[in-house]
Amino acid sequence: MRSFSLASISRASRITTRLNTFAPQSRNFSFTQAIMGVTKTTHQEGSGAIPQVGQTVTIEYTGYLKDESKPDNKGAKFDSSVGRGDFVVKIGVGQVIKGWDEGVTQMQVGEKATLDISPDYGYGARGFPGHIPPNSSLIFDVELKKVQ
Repeated sequence: MRSFSLASISRASRITTRLNTFAPQSRNFSFTQAIMGVTKTTHQEGSGAIPQVGQTVTIEYTGYLKDESKPDNKGAKFDSSVGRGDFVVKIGVGQVIKGWDEGVTQMQVGEKATLDISPDYGYGARGFPGHIPPNSSLIFDVELKKVQ
């Protein structure tokens, strides 16, 4: 698997660095992409369409409160579509948190990724009473299944 680190300066300008030229080929790295307030780590690359703003996407996800004391940063699970059915939504138009609008539009159909979302791209200072405390960072495991 190839390894890349991508830091976003802006949506129009990105710096890409290849790490695999410095690392042994036997190492298993993930693809990580930072998008202002969202860090995306790809676990399985996709080969399908990349969703455009306003398109409808079908995803499967599990959401966790970020807990940096855990090796994978995944704290308490607060929501999941697994076992409940895929989640279908128009992406990039404010129907979901900004972290999803930004992160999912950087994925390809078939891709499995983890989105690490800062509070300002999640539920912010208000949180989501009963589920997400104010100013919480969030972790979402997401699989993009379909774009239409």
